[in-house]
Amino acid sequence: MDSWLVLGPTALAAAGLLVLAGVPKVADPGDLVRALRSTGLRVHPLLVRGFALVEVAAGVVAIALPSRPSLAVVALLHAGFTAFVLLALRRGGVVASCGCLGRADTPPTRAHAATTGLLALAAGGLAVAAPVDPWWSTGTGPVAVTVLLAGFIGFLCWQVIAVLPSTTPAAVRSTGRA
Repeated sequence: MDSWLVLGPTALAAAGLLVLAGVPKVADPGDLVRALRSTGLRVHPLLVRGFALVEVAAGVVAIALPSRPSLAVVALLHAGFTAFVLLALRRGGVVASCGCLGRADTPPTRAHAATTGLLALAAGGLAVAAPVDPWWSTGTGPVAVTVLLAGFIGFLCWQVIAVLPSTTPAAVRSTGRA
C-alpha cells in the first residue's frame, strides 16, 4: 500500500501545523519565551524567533518538497514539542500558552503531548518509508483526498491542543460561561 495514502495526510497535517504554529512565534516570540522560562529553560527571544523561522521553513519544505530529510525534520520538531509538553507537565510550568495554536490561557495537557507524539510518529514513519513520487503526483482523486484529510486531521489536532483544554468545567467557570 502506498505510504502517502496511509501516513501522508497526517504527515502533511504535521507540516502544516508547524507553519501555522511558527508564524505567530516569528511575529511575537514572547509567549514561547515565557512558557520556556516557566519550566526553568532560559532563552533569548531572538533565539526563539530563529527557531520559529526554522519551524516555518521545515513545514513549508516538507509540504512543497517532501523527502526523507524534510519529513525527518518535521518528525524531530514534533518529538521535541512532545518532550517540552511532558517537561512542562512534570515541572508544573506553562500557566499560559506557548503562543502556538491558541489563546494565551491554553495550558499543555497529556492529550497535547499525545497529539504531537502521534504527529511525530506519522512524519517519522513517512520519512522512513518515503515514496519516490511526491504526494501531489498520485492523481487528482488521491491528491484531493490527501489534502482534505490533512486539513481535517490538522483541524482535529488544533481542537485537541488549543480548544479541548478550555472545555473543562473549571475553564468554563473561569470564563463566566455557564
